[in-house]
Amino acid sequence: MNSIYKKKILDNGLRVIAHPMTGMQSVALGIWIKVGGRYESAEFKGITHFLEHLTFKGSKNYSCRRIKESIEGVGGSLNGFTSEELTCYLVKIPHSYLDLALDVLSDMVINPLLPQEEIDKERTVIIEEIKMYKDLPQSYVYELLEELLWPKQPLGMPIAGSIDSVNKIKRESLFSFKKRYYTPPNIIISAAGLLDFDKLIDRVTAIFSVRKDKNINTFSKVNEQQFKPQLKLLYKETEQTHMALGFHGFKRDHHLRHALALLHIVLGANMSSRLFNEIREKKGLAYEIGTQVKYFQDTGAFIVHAGIDNRKVKDAIKLILKELKKAKDKLVTTAEFKRAKDFYLGQLTLALEDTFDHMLWIGESTATLDKVYSLKDIINEVRKIKQQDIQQVAKYIFQEKKLNLALISPLKDTEQVIYDELYLN
Repeated sequence: MNSIYKKKILDNGLRVIAHPMTGMQSVALGIWIKVGGRYESAEFKGITHFLEHLTFKGSKNYSCRRIKESIEGVGGSLNGFTSEELTCYLVKIPHSYLDLALDVLSDMVINPLLPQEEIDKERTVIIEEIKMYKDLPQSYVYELLEELLWPKQPLGMPIAGSIDSVNKIKRESLFSFKKRYYTPPNIIISAAGLLDFDKLIDRVTAIFSVRKDKNINTFSKVNEQQFKPQLKLLYKETEQTHMALGFHGFKRDHHLRHALALLHIVLGANMSSRLFNEIREKKGLAYEIGTQVKYFQDTGAFIVHAGIDNRKVKDAIKLILKELKKAKDKLVTTAEFKRAKDFYLGQLTLALEDTFDHMLWIGESTATLDKVYSLKDIINEVRKIKQQDIQQVAKYIFQEKKLNLALISPLKDTEQVIYDELYLN
């Protein structure tokens, strides 16, 4: 553990990680649970997300209204999110109210009331949320891609679940799920900002040490057998074609993860990137284009996303694949390489100045890897990367047989024409 971070493991297995930051007026606090969409069965898909919503609806010591007013009433902000592998409840607040923030979040996590009337109301809200994403092709295209990347697996199913699965989730199921997964060895508390670490530990111990459940959460590893390109085209009357092109990527702690991040920057992370320059600026084939990298415990994904002129879909896809192939065939230039490194470290440096982003950084890392890299650690690792490492990553990831393309488009009967363009060799 780097000396700038302070860590404590309680006797029951709960972990606390903190970064005291002098000169700040705020503190950010997160309570993380090692459970997300990929821990669920298909039958109850969306239960983690459903439970996260419901914890805000009232707990033993705080009503729904009081939860919000307690935090917002002193200038703080309160939120929560569910991802494929984690659930997080979080607060950013003036530092003098850290005890209040911990009291509110911990009561939500330990003692949610889950009243039936709120379950019924929130079920309707979540079903509307599911419908909303299906109405947004620029969002829904990612769901289609994930189904191609991880078919019939929890990682390839929407975090919010389906209308059918959400309708099946009952109050007893929610309590049972919480009892099984919200146990101390699966809970991480992260904090960053102006704080006294010893006082934080005393408060956390007083609140959580009575919990003795020892269950450790597990999930099924992915199956990624794929032997040829895959295409899914969903017909819809849209003004442009929405595209998500994906390849299986690296797990969180892969030794080439930073080289992959640099490849992402070179290809599509900003307006200086190759894809933005070639597809939008030079050819005018798309308004929006970029890349995205996802990391999980045992896998990952590299994604190219774009909104393409309906008349130019074939040309755009052809040119995108040409740029990916170029990354395999030739080293990135020295100037690109330097810009990518400077952008990567610059963005990270700016993010870690903020108490909220720093809390997320150390919390997610502790929850998923059980360790935290400091900015100095990352700088040292990035400095060691060579241009050849980026080419090696491109060759490994951009394999024709591992290509997956999802499209939402008004183009009818064009699957075969588009499929014939899917070559990278």
